[in-house]
Amino acid sequence: MLDGILWFFQNIGLAFYNLGYAVTHPGLWLDWSDKQAIMRFVYYGGSIEFFFVVFTAFLVLTALGLWKRGIMWGAVRVLEGFANTVGRFFAWAGLLMVLQQIVIVFVQRIFARADITFGFGTPLSFDVSWWAEELKFYNAMVVALCATYTFVQGGHVRVDLVYSAVSHRTKRVIDMAGSLLFMMPVAVLTWMYGWYFMWRHLITPKPSASDTLERLMMKARAVRWNVETIGFSPNGFNGYFLFKVLLVAFTAMVFLQAIAFFYRSYLEFVEGEASTGKYLDKDTLGEGEEAYEGTH
Repeated sequence: MLDGILWFFQNIGLAFYNLGYAVTHPGLWLDWSDKQAIMRFVYYGGSIEFFFVVFTAFLVLTALGLWKRGIMWGAVRVLEGFANTVGRFFAWAGLLMVLQQIVIVFVQRIFARADITFGFGTPLSFDVSWWAEELKFYNAMVVALCATYTFVQGGHVRVDLVYSAVSHRTKRVIDMAGSLLFMMPVAVLTWMYGWYFMWRHLITPKPSASDTLERLMMKARAVRWNVETIGFSPNGFNGYFLFKVLLVAFTAMVFLQAIAFFYRSYLEFVEGEASTGKYLDKDTLGEGEEAYEGTH
């Protein structure tokens, strides 16, 4: 027990050194012309060291926010603004998905063509089945990159048995507990699996979560890019590695939103019911459409 506590605080102390060393020696992990740098990036992206750097940064930011609430509100506004900006941009993938499906139907059924060409100068020309399967990628972008945006907007469906009946402060306690006990741990666990899952479809020899840094350095001698380009059908979409990238991006955004949600819940708990929705950038249907708000 004592050894575990000592290990925990040692890693928190080492987080400052590890972050400083990484920032002052970027070539060791960002110079991907060096095979060992690639393997260092792979290892540290899913390592205990990286976890404690993020965890310590969260503790420091929280301590500063407890000292001055303006800092915590600033963090909430930045993180929620990031989720809103990314979500609002990639939500257009839904429209693109619909338009592309219409083109596919016209080309296939009316013009009886087996391929579609998009673009100018150097156009993209693929089989109709490639474009049809690519629609799944647009859908994945909407799901993965708009999830936190939907969360900020309060658009997720929730099963409410107790929450609506309790007081304002009890609601905020439930929210804080949810962000710390559910959102953050699940995001960390998904990141650990998703990170190596992604890299196993980008390089060879395939890295493993159980590999030590020394073992990955040995693998670095033979490392080469081996990006997954195999589709489910001969002429189908062959960029399935992009789904693995989206999984990692989704997990990172959920973790950041968990921090923002915890901070907002704490601040609304401390400042009272009048602070509910403070600085919240929610979408609106526009003037005169208030009656329809919240019905979608």
